Amino acid sequence: MWVADLHAGPTDTINGGHLNEIVVTGARSLTDVRHLPMTVTVVGRETLTAHHQQNVLPTVMQQVPGLFLTSRSVMGYGVSGGAAGGINLRGISGGAGQLLLLIDGHPQYQGIYGHPISDSYQTLMADRVEVLRGPASVIYGSNAMGGVMNIVTRSMKDDGVRTSIDLGAGSYGTVQAEASNELRSGKFHSTVSVQYGRSDNHRPRMGFEQFGGYAKTGYDFSEHWNAYVDADITHFNASYPGSVSSPLYDADQWITRGMVSAALENHFDGTNGAVSVYTNFGRHKIDDGTADPTQPTQRYFRSKDALTGISIYQSAQLFEGNRITLGLDYQHIYGNAYYTSKQTGAILDTPNKQSGKSYRNEIAGYVDFRQDLLSWLTIDAGVRVDHHSVTGTEWIPQAGIVVRPIQTGEIKAMASKGFRNPTMREMYLYPPSNTELEPERLWNYELSWRHRMDDGFTYGVNVYYIKGDNMIQTVNRKNVNTGEIENWGIEAEAKYPIGTNFNITANTSYLHMKNKVVAAPESSSYVGVDYRQNKWFASLGLQHIANLYTEVGANETTEKFWLLNACVSYAATKNINLWLRGENLLAQKYEINLGYPMPRATFMGGVKIDF
Repeated sequence: MWVADLHAGPTDTINGGHLNEIVVTGARSLTDVRHLPMTVTVVGRETLTAHHQQNVLPTVMQQVPGLFLTSRSVMGYGVSGGAAGGINLRGISGGAGQLLLLIDGHPQYQGIYGHPISDSYQTLMADRVEVLRGPASVIYGSNAMGGVMNIVTRSMKDDGVRTSIDLGAGSYGTVQAEASNELRSGKFHSTVSVQYGRSDNHRPRMGFEQFGGYAKTGYDFSEHWNAYVDADITHFNASYPGSVSSPLYDADQWITRGMVSAALENHFDGTNGAVSVYTNFGRHKIDDGTADPTQPTQRYFRSKDALTGISIYQSAQLFEGNRITLGLDYQHIYGNAYYTSKQTGAILDTPNKQSGKSYRNEIAGYVDFRQDLLSWLTIDAGVRVDHHSVTGTEWIPQAGIVVRPIQTGEIKAMASKGFRNPTMREMYLYPPSNTELEPERLWNYELSWRHRMDDGFTYGVNVYYIKGDNMIQTVNRKNVNTGEIENWGIEAEAKYPIGTNFNITANTSYLHMKNKVVAAPESSSYVGVDYRQNKWFASLGLQHIANLYTEVGANETTEKFWLLNACVSYAATKNINLWLRGENLLAQKYEINLGYPMPRATFMGGVKIDF
């Protein structure tokens, strides 16, 4: 067993051997993926920033097999009816928050609706993104039933100051700007970033404007103790035009979401851990719009909701080849949803069953045990007991094994349970609500093989089977635990550096669903080629989506399309980089959300200045 420095990255060298991926997701502490039974994909900052995307999600979707993101415009996902930004992994979709978004291991869902907002996850904060496919509920609890996406935030590692400005403009009046400053002076480090984006988008009444910022300060008290405080905030104004067949007018949204956290971390030779506190907050104002512009709506929907939590964990090596992690989580989930009059601002009656109680508490403890029995064999087992103040107590086990028949390859087998507590909206808000709802539950069984060749070629293949019940569905205008999931699939991914100039990345997935769901393609593939030569960088990516369900049931509808994207940049000087990006260069006609045609070919160009 090895011990890594706390600030090691996903491509560091440990004990003289180069490791492709050292991750924190799935184990809380930095761990060699060769010893973890679960499947984790790492997308580093170089990849996240290569195409000058302001949001991490489009890049992550290309890099992770089995992951799909809904979209409807050039910029902005939005919220409420017809919104995009839904994240689907292995067909786990529908409902609220079945894939858990994390920032430095802290959950990002809110109190009332229980799901993340995709416009919040900006590249400016990310050092890397780690995606764990399959349930991670033992470590992270509710909402991690389909998997987790963990954004690991930036912090400068070497003394100095680094500042960058990235400006761009393109199709449909789209403008984006980002500026960041990183500093490290001895034991102190800081990161400050701001972001702006706006677009008219490709349909009338579909404008989008966003402001964002991220700040982090940290201090290393010694080689064993450090602390940090960080904050992230996003505000956007969006207009929703309705579907092509049912247009809407004045459907506007004003959304603010934020996060603040503080942590004290320890890292010794045989143990490491952290105590952290965090809070997520949201302020939402929505005009649902009208089909008749001469008869505007008379009210706004508003909500104020949040989640405050405490996380404590300690990981220790008790003896050779061993690692045990103990953790305790507490969350206070709260919020308030209501309508206000446009004319007077007065609060109007809101159909709900909360009876004045608008908060829930959740407390959980977990243990994860990993042991290298032999140089080629590792076992892992964990269990979480989670108590929710309304739905009661849930036990969540997992178990896995890793066999390393050769030094550069491993076979992994994993069985894990995932769950999701019903949200306050599902239990108390609007007529379908049902106070008797129980948690959703599923089991995931997975077998994988990963191999790293001497020439740098790396590939992995995994198969999985998912069986779930108690899925929350609306039947006869009432939310009930009646849905079932039975999915199986195959995923493969590969990376191959050709010399010093070319790098090829490819992945593919096939998904079979007994009960089909919207926004879950049965087949997806991606091939990307990067080229670097002196001052030039060029990237070409081709993605194929087949049997993407945009409607299920009696009127089942599917989409099939190819997306060709490209980016070229040129280092004009030591500090100035010019770039050009094109998307959907084949000008494909397709829809991801039914009734919302996607834009044809679009272009963005800009300049990045570093000093």
